[in-house]
Amino acid sequence: MSIRLAPGSIAPDFTLPDASGHPVTLSKLTGQRVIVYFYPAAMTPGCTTQAVDFTTHHDAISAAGYTVLGISPDSVDRLRKFTEKESLTLTLLSDADTKVMRAYGTYGLKNVYGKEIEGVIRSTFVVDVQDDGRPIVSLAQYNVRAKGHVAKLCRELKI
Repeated sequence: MSIRLAPGSIAPDFTLPDASGHPVTLSKLTGQRVIVYFYPAAMTPGCTTQAVDFTTHHDAISAAGYTVLGISPDSVDRLRKFTEKESLTLTLLSDADTKVMRAYGTYGLKNVYGKEIEGVIRSTFVVDVQDDGRPIVSLAQYNVRAKGHVAKLCRELKI
């Protein structure tokens, strides 16, 4: 697995398509605080729990000045279906070739039910996008649990 990001690291910039196929570029979110979370697959139980939790907390997260971006290897079409099916209010992005995940250290070997497999490592980052467009990591959490993670993150961010 690649090196892991830590607070103070420059967050790798990216441009990925959202559920409508429109490009979203991290560095263009200047002056914003962005919660970037990586999850394995849309429409699976844990990933649905996490996405719905972000939607449930959307108003509080937004009022605190954060934008949420969820990234998975799913296709744009699958993300669109997931967003519609669950009435999600967050922005989901497709990283089909896993380049962004690898740059963030969120794709690699992980332990699933005692077996080591390669895949998405559920992780969350808070990124502050500086006025000059440099995205700086202020929080990095790897191997998070889907259930209860959003509420815990909100407590940590004092939201």
